[in-house]
Amino acid sequence: MKTLGSLLALTPLLVHATPVVDTSAIQQAPVVQRFTSSSNPDISLRFVADSGVCETTPGVHQMSGYIDVGTNMSMWFWFFESREAPEISPFTLWLNGGPGCSSMIGLFQENGPCHVNADGATTTLNPFSWNNISNIIYIDQPIGTGFSFGNDTVNSTVSAAPFVWQAFQILFESPQFEKFRRREFIFATESYGGHYGPAFVTFFDQQNKLIDEHQLKGVKITVSALMINNGWYDPLIQNEAYVTFATNAPGYGQLQNDSVITSLNQAFFGPGGCQEQEEACFAAGTGPESNEVCGTADNFCIENVFVPAVGDRDDNDLRQTAPGSFPPEFYLTFLRSASVKALIGANSTYHECANAPDALFSKTGDDARTLLPQLAALVNSGLKTLLWAGDADINCNWLGGHASALAMDWFGKERLANTPFTNMTINGAAVAAIQNVDNFSFARVYQSGHEVPAFQPQAAFAIFKQIVLGEQLHSVAGNLRKSSL
Repeated sequence: MKTLGSLLALTPLLVHATPVVDTSAIQQAPVVQRFTSSSNPDISLRFVADSGVCETTPGVHQMSGYIDVGTNMSMWFWFFESREAPEISPFTLWLNGGPGCSSMIGLFQENGPCHVNADGATTTLNPFSWNNISNIIYIDQPIGTGFSFGNDTVNSTVSAAPFVWQAFQILFESPQFEKFRRREFIFATESYGGHYGPAFVTFFDQQNKLIDEHQLKGVKITVSALMINNGWYDPLIQNEAYVTFATNAPGYGQLQNDSVITSLNQAFFGPGGCQEQEEACFAAGTGPESNEVCGTADNFCIENVFVPAVGDRDDNDLRQTAPGSFPPEFYLTFLRSASVKALIGANSTYHECANAPDALFSKTGDDARTLLPQLAALVNSGLKTLLWAGDADINCNWLGGHASALAMDWFGKERLANTPFTNMTINGAAVAAIQNVDNFSFARVYQSGHEVPAFQPQAAFAIFKQIVLGEQLHSVAGNLRKSSL
């Protein structure tokens, strides 16, 4: 019998052509199916199966629709089974950041089954889609993000976690998803995912413990690997990295002139500056009285450090002038098409990065708070963890990400600090600088902006596959579409 490892070693990506689908030609009326929780009638699943939109690989199952996580609280999801051996492939969750940015960004611009063409109406299969080797679900959270709609009560990273837990409780209770309960569960996220990932996995672990102790009824969600690309982990460390990166972005040089860099140093290190205000935020704790302190710190650091450090460049790709044109936004037209929305079961207006959720987070100063202790505890527990970053991103630049990794308090801290970077190559071409220490890996992906799988799809897929296999990052050889990594 084939095992997952043997199937992945073969790496037949199933995409030997790039067929195009014109959704205007799809005529069937969508049938909305529903599953309601046995314990709470306000918790339910509403979805359309096999819409024929985006994933056009023959025989590959998909579902899209809403997870009702409470009264008038509808969270959008889009799920794709693996193109190869879905019955044994792992289960991956992808979350974009923001807060308030849709995971449809990841689906259509990064690692999903298709890309939207320039006409905004047709799609082309993505040969490096992550559902080549994994079942994968994209979720828009919190409420108000993407196609999600209803009452949004989430005003912080910590308060967002229970709703994502609730979403998986109804998913894994349903007959459509119950078969995935015991699969390897990979938590993949980016950007504000540097907050989401550590907080959500920590909450999942806490809930699992309550289930084990018979204090809570539910389905355990045991995360087997955490992947965060270009994450926002620790604002004190990463705001300082804006100054460092503007002074000398490795491989790209000095980004701003000497006068701006002098001002940046003053704004961060000077009296009343970003460093001092961030330290005050950390010292204020997590109670309501800390909200104003942290919010003020965040606003100051954004206006006086982040904005001048970026200048007229695209903050997600220093090689482009703002606003950048890559990755293209063709998918926005696609998702605002009435015919596409009808086919996939969407009945709200799509918002790529919604203002309302972000405004709620701003009121609590969530952006100025650190999630590094939670991340360090997860890595220290032995959780397979990858922090990776495109080296042309200013927003959550790799220097700040790496400094955050070095600051984590875990059993491999000293070894990581003494581990030199080595090149990861694909067919001899360097694609990333990597470090591996036991269950932890860090990667600086060359010539990539904020959305790594968009800029370097082949390298991103190779890295994802190694995480799926539980491997440390390493060089590979061969045609990824035809032979073994």
